[in-house]
Amino acid sequence: MQARPDPGAPESQHGHPTVVETVNRIRAHVLEENGRSDIIRTGLDAGVFGDLYHTLMTMSWFTFFWASMGLYLVINVAFALMYYVIPHSVSGVPNGDFLDDIFFSVQTISTVGYGTMAPVGRLTNTIVSFEVLAGMMLNALATGLVFARFSRPRARVLFSHVAVVSYDDVIPTLTIRIANQRRTLILSANIEMTLTRLMPDERGRLVRRFDRLTLVQSHMPIFRISLNATHLIDAQSPLYGLSAETLIDQNAEIIITMDGTDEISSQTVFARHAYEIGHVKHGYRFSDMIANRPDGRVEVDFRRFHTTEPGDTPQTPDPTP
Repeated sequence: MQARPDPGAPESQHGHPTVVETVNRIRAHVLEENGRSDIIRTGLDAGVFGDLYHTLMTMSWFTFFWASMGLYLVINVAFALMYYVIPHSVSGVPNGDFLDDIFFSVQTISTVGYGTMAPVGRLTNTIVSFEVLAGMMLNALATGLVFARFSRPRARVLFSHVAVVSYDDVIPTLTIRIANQRRTLILSANIEMTLTRLMPDERGRLVRRFDRLTLVQSHMPIFRISLNATHLIDAQSPLYGLSAETLIDQNAEIIITMDGTDEISSQTVFARHAYEIGHVKHGYRFSDMIANRPDGRVEVDFRRFHTTEPGDTPQTPDPTP
């Protein structure tokens, strides 16, 4: 196996990428909690308009509203300009009144037609015919997009801000807390935890490696309130014998995914989260967030969901992260 080059080297010989450059490239493939906004894609023919439906579905509601409003105004202004350059094209509108031409365009594209303004001449009626057709198509597309955005299944699953490594038991455990923020159930919930890191292959090149971290319980018939995804760091664990410094050097992250079926909509929901090694607390456990009230009801305090408290510490030096 080739020796690993120095990460601090500014550039490699013979034009090969350095370790730092390789890390930056491979990190683009890592699943992070909110995606990556610092990656620029080049060399692809299809841009925003090549996958317009996906773009409109994934943009924020704020951006979607103003993009729709901007498109609506542009179309109305474009048709109003056509009516404006044709003399006496619209009855009830003084010649040269561009603002009234815009109002006529709005009434036409929405098929309202109050009756005070009407097209005059064959040319104007032809333009109106195309505008009505464009209005029907845009209204249908806008209605479908708004409905699709509202009806899109969302898991509403909450992940703890940190993961904890607890030494309370004989075998150290890695735990991530997950909560269902809805009052309804998630049925047949499946949870998977993965360790991803940069490892040299047989030729000494850095590649992204994914190792599954087996959970104590990876399937739940019903997911009601909260659960702990727990991995035992035993001799069979990919984390066994690895220090935190080693994992940081390997650019390691812990990825957790969950999927299930929403009880109300019967649709599959999916959620995921990623933790850098710096977000793993050692010698801690999660605080209890469920308590019995005097009236017999059960109280779930989500204010303590992310709270941790010190636990037992290992009696002997432990090789786990």
